[in-house]
This record gives sequence, C-alpha cells and structure tokens, in this order.
Amino acid sequence: MVGLEAPPVLSTPESHVFEDPTLPLTLPRPARLSEEQLFVTYEIERTVTVVRQERWRRIALQFPDDMLVDAPRVFEALSRGLKGITKTARGTLGGGHSHEEDAEVLQSGLEKLEVSEDVAEDRLYILADTSYGACCVDELAAEHVDADVIVHYGRACLSPTARLPVIHVFTNQPLPLKPILQAFKETYSDRDEKIILMADVIYSNHVPQIYKALRDLGYNNIYPTFVVHDPSSPLPNRTVPAEVADGSKALGDYQLFHISEPPGSLLLTLSSRVSTIHIYPTTCDSSPTTLPASTTLALRRRYALLTSLSTVPIFGILINTLSIKNYLHVVEHVKAQIAAAGKKSYTFVVGKVNAAKVANFSEVGGWIVIGCWESSLFESKDFWKPIVTPFELGLALRGDKERIWTGEWRADWQEMLDGKTRALDEVEHTDVDEAAADNEDLGSESESAPPEFDLRTGRYVSHTRPVQIAPAKTVRSDAATALIKRAKGGLATVGGRVSSAAEFLKSQRTWNGLGSDFEIAYEEGGRSGAPVEQGRSGIARGYTVGAEGVRT
Repeated sequence: MVGLEAPPVLSTPESHVFEDPTLPLTLPRPARLSEEQLFVTYEIERTVTVVRQERWRRIALQFPDDMLVDAPRVFEALSRGLKGITKTARGTLGGGHSHEEDAEVLQSGLEKLEVSEDVAEDRLYILADTSYGACCVDELAAEHVDADVIVHYGRACLSPTARLPVIHVFTNQPLPLKPILQAFKETYSDRDEKIILMADVIYSNHVPQIYKALRDLGYNNIYPTFVVHDPSSPLPNRTVPAEVADGSKALGDYQLFHISEPPGSLLLTLSSRVSTIHIYPTTCDSSPTTLPASTTLALRRRYALLTSLSTVPIFGILINTLSIKNYLHVVEHVKAQIAAAGKKSYTFVVGKVNAAKVANFSEVGGWIVIGCWESSLFESKDFWKPIVTPFELGLALRGDKERIWTGEWRADWQEMLDGKTRALDEVEHTDVDEAAADNEDLGSESESAPPEFDLRTGRYVSHTRPVQIAPAKTVRSDAATALIKRAKGGLATVGGRVSSAAEFLKSQRTWNGLGSDFEIAYEEGGRSGAPVEQGRSGIARGYTVGAEGVRT
C-alpha cells in the first residue's frame, strides 16, 4: 500500500467547498412533478396527519440537494394541509375518476386557495443545507429555529436521534416490475434456494409487489424485508427471518438480492453475513442485469489500514455528528480503549470531513471517525493519514498475536457498546492493576516507551507514552505557599513532570498564539508588551477609527 510522502496542500479547492460525503444518488425524475405525483412522492397526507396527531407547531423540512427544487411546492402543500384543506381537496379524488381527472380536480382546488400568514398557526422551515451527511437528520439546524419535529426527505441511514422526533419520508420512486423479474430469473435458476429480497429505502415500497410476483413464479424460499429503525439488526434497518432473530448464524445460508447499489459500509456489513450478494442497478438505462458484489479487495484495504495503525502513538478522534444518540458514549469508549493501549488521543469536532482539515495536524498518526454508520467509511487516497471506524480501531489496538481477521465488518455503534467483550474488560482491569502497582515508580519512569517493531515497514518505531500524573504527595503547609522563580530556559512540564511533547511545541512551533511575535519581560528594566489601542467600531460599510471618528 503506497502512502503519501508529505501532507497535501492545506487549502480546500473551490470545487470541494460544498462536498457531500454521502453516497451520490442520481434518480431518473421528470422535469416537473404533477400535483398528484407531488402528494404521493412526498406523502403530504401522511405527514399532515402525523403532525396534527402529535400537535407539533414548528416543523423543519430537511431536503437533500437534488430535491430542493420541489421544496417550495412541498412547503405550500403542507401549509394548506395543516389548515384542514388537504383533506377536502383530496376527498374528491379516487371516486371513479382517472388519474388525469383527479389531477385536474386537485389542481383547480389548490388554485382557488390562498395561504394567509395572519391566521397561520403552524410554522414551517426549509433546511437548505446539512451540517453533515444528507442521510442524517440535522438536529443542529432544526434547533436554530426551535423546531418541534423534523421531516426528513429522501434516503436515510435511520440512525436514532438524540433530541427531536423525526418523520421519515423516503420519497418512494417508481420501479418497473418486469425487468426485475427477468433479472431475478436469470440470476437464480434454482427456485428452492434461500433468498432475501432487500431494496434501498426509496424503493422499499415495491418489495411486497415483487415478492408476490416471485411467489407466483414458483420461488418458495424468498424472505421479503421491511424497513425498521434498527441499525443494529443483522440486516441493518431491515427485518430478518425468524431463525435469524433467535441469534443463530442461519443468515449465512441465505443469498441476498439487493435493489439499487448499497453504500460501501452497508455492502461490507452484508458481505460478511450472507452467502452471496447480487445487486440490481436502478440507474442503468440499458437492459438491466444483476451484478455480483465482491468485497474482497475492499476488506483487504481496510485490514491494511488498521494494521498500519498498530504502532501509531497518537490518535485523533473526529466527532462527525452532534445528533445521533449515544455518540458521546462512543467517544468515551474510544478514549478508554486508546488510553488502555498506552497511546494518546485528541478530540476534534468537524462538519464534513475532507483531506485539508485533517492534514493540519501532522502529529496525528491515525483518525477514528465518530459519525453516521452509513457514511463513516473513508477510502479516498487524498487523506494523508488513515481514517478508520471504532470497530476497526478495536482490531488495530490488539497485539499481532491476538488480532485475527475473520472478514467480519461492523459499522453500528450500539452493537459495539453492547458487545464489550470479557477479554477487553480483563485487559482494562489488568492495565488498571498494573498502573496502580507502578504508581510509586512514576516519578523515575522515563516518558519514552521501548521501541516497537513494525512488521509492515521492517523498522523499529519509538514513541512516547501519555503523560502519567504521579499521585499527590503530602507537603508542608509553608512550602505549599512559597513562590519559586522559574529559571530561564527551563524544560516544559505538564502536571509537574517534564513532557517531551510540550517541549516540542515550545521549541519547534513558530507561532504560539496571540502576542507571541514579541517578547514580554517581567524583570525590572525589561521591555514591556505592546500598549492597548482602541480598535475599529461600527459596521462593514463604514468603520469608525479612534476618538476622532475617521471613517474607512
């Protein structure tokens, strides 16, 4: 595996300013949806019913970028529906009329209606951008408008939120039935095989119809999946067969037929749990055929990344979410793992991760991303240092003799929190006991750890241990209040101990903060700092400088 020789340029290209880390999704959509298509696609009636039942008044509407074109019309339709108009307008539909006649009735009814801001009791807000990925619910933006609920449109990772309730509208997309049946028959000639039928959330409403058609063709061992809000499920966010729900490994006897290409993290998770995977692409214009999914190369790359982190002394923890439930527990769990392995960690809160952001910290040897389980897989070669998931970190921190790669890959947090193994607990207790036994020797122990041999590079790697604070000793009361003059040029200390990391920052960094470009001397006769001067005041179109009021 070839790595970068030097950090990349620490500036974000203009083309990547609004880069979205989530899986791009291109759907064949008409130029403009009709009123009937708009009501069906965005589930206006269901949304209005749920909002009215729960008595929510401030509603935030979160759209992905490709659906913002419909946001004003959805806003208008929901505004009218929340005033009791949608039920009356749609009550005239379906009474033996054709779809064209229903659309004309609905259009004529909507044209006669006016939305008055004076009588509006509900407030709707359009969230035009997301702080993180489009598949995640943006609680942070919704709290800026004090929203009571978020209506999330488009495909979603269905990660549980921490504070606000969510209405998921998957915007069900059209899907031809005949090409799917033809591709299924060409892929599975044996009609007695165990097959799981699964689709992306935007096509999940077609699964019952496809299942019924396949049953009529003689396929008797097909299990249709349905959407559930459970990323920890053996099939993430999907129901599983009864024999799998009991905790057995019977899922390995099934083959998986997946409609639409899944994200990389979902594909790695599924590949380690089912026998084989065939993907039916929904963006192919020609005669569609299923594609066998192979994750062997991807798993090899991930294993190479995590083994390269086995000798890294400093880790960076990237918090890539502020909305997903239990993310703080995962951060603390990761910190404890790193500390138990005798390594250092620093925590960073970021929005959308890119190479320019993480390359600013050259001391960090590897990154752990705490974010959405579906968009936390970073395989770009632009990153100077590897970015791994908490599950992969657990493997990287194990010794070479204990690290066994079985091909299993997980991305869900809750499964990791619930699956704290007994071995890990024993390791942590052992480390605590050893640390307690060595407390009295902390003052004489060197901060540098013995060199460690890196099997990947064939070289010895030396690194420093985290600063260990020695237990406080009883001192005389008069000594505790005495002032001691610090000698010039003294070594940098942390908690009363000399720290090589602090000394490096002191001696090697060219900029140490505001005021570091001049020397402040506290001794008599020394040069004092710069005097405080009055700065500018006012607004950007005309600042006022000084007491004379000169405008610039």
